[in-house]
Parts: sequence; C-alpha cells; structure tokens
Amino acid sequence: MFTGIIEEVGHVESILKRAEGMEIGISAPKLFPGLNLGDSLAVNGACLTITRKVPPHTLIFDISPETLSRTRIGKLQHGDLVNLEPALTLNKPLGGHLVSGHVDGQAVVTAIRRVGDMVEMTFEVQSSRAEEMIEKGSVALDGISLTIASLRQNTFTVALIPHTLKQTTLGNKRVGDTLNLETDLIGKYVKRFISTPGGRERNSISEAFLAEHGFLK
Repeated sequence: MFTGIIEEVGHVESILKRAEGMEIGISAPKLFPGLNLGDSLAVNGACLTITRKVPPHTLIFDISPETLSRTRIGKLQHGDLVNLEPALTLNKPLGGHLVSGHVDGQAVVTAIRRVGDMVEMTFEVQSSRAEEMIEKGSVALDGISLTIASLRQNTFTVALIPHTLKQTTLGNKRVGDTLNLETDLIGKYVKRFISTPGGRERNSISEAFLAEHGFLK
C-alpha cells in the first residue's frame, strides 16, 4: 500500500528484455540505503518488488508480462525519469490517499493550461474508469496522489501547484503523453458493492437498502 506522495524521482539505468517479461534497473540514490531485497516500491504508480541491489544506488526489478500489459513500464527507455515511493508503514503520515500500486488503466494528456504559477492538466480516460471518479475525489497518476478539480464524462482536470511540478515528473509532461492511472480504492469497492453478480448496476440505492446493510440506524 502507498500514499501517492513521491519521495524521489529516479531514472532508468538499465533495461533487459526477455522472451517473457523484462528486467529494469532504477537509479535511486536517496531511497537506496533504506530499501531491502523483497521490498515493494511504487515506480510510476506500479507496485514492483526489488530483486537485486547494485551499489552504489541501482535497484533491480523483474517485470512480469501481466505488469507489462497493464502499465507503461514496458515503454520506459534508458534515462527516463520515474516517480518513486516506498511502501506505506504504520508510522508514516497518510499525506495523499490509499494507493494500491495496481494500475487500472491509462490516462492521456489532452490539455495543459498555465494559471499563474500553477498548471491545470486535463486527461482522457476510458468511460469505465471515469465512472470510478468523483469531483474533488482522489486519483493517482504515475503514482502521484492528486485531487480531481473537475470531471466531465471521460475527461478530468487536476490543478498542479509548483511543488508538485518540481518534485515529480508531471512538470515534463506534454499533450499526448500517457500516464499510469489508478482510481480511488474506496470508489472501486463502492461500485462493486452496488453491482449485481452479473455486473449490472442496481436501479437505485434506497433508504431501505442502506438500512439493510448497516448504513442507517
């Protein structure tokens, strides 16, 4: 589990493609000393397991075909910058929101607008992913916890402060770029809860329904 608060921007140091899957090396000088083999690290929002440590500061990950099919990890190239966050611990502030590190889909940058020293960035997503979002709710883009400023059908906008632009890879994004998307964990559970086993939405949630399931006394 993660929070979406980026602790270091590392860079891709090595890529080894295999018949199935791949191996990737990430340079992370700040985080390297405190991480161990088997630890989880969110790399651009994808939860990866450290399989080797190569001094002075390179972390090695084995990437499965499943991860390659669901994330943008396989599109990374040597030298690319990546957002890094270690797993959440019980003594760590939850500064963002609960992020699982399991990527749901992709978000494409459709517009970038400067508003003073801030930036408004708009993204397009699949309709099924947009259904899991709410205005002023949380979303993770390339592992970064952000608040949805506005939501319209299958597009949403976030407002980025200078600190976020400086401390993450978002300051380098351009229209047409694609990012890993993870929608809010609670929203996905709610959507699943109100769906029938066949996946068809209930017509409505009534007061009786809420009382039956313990939401009303």
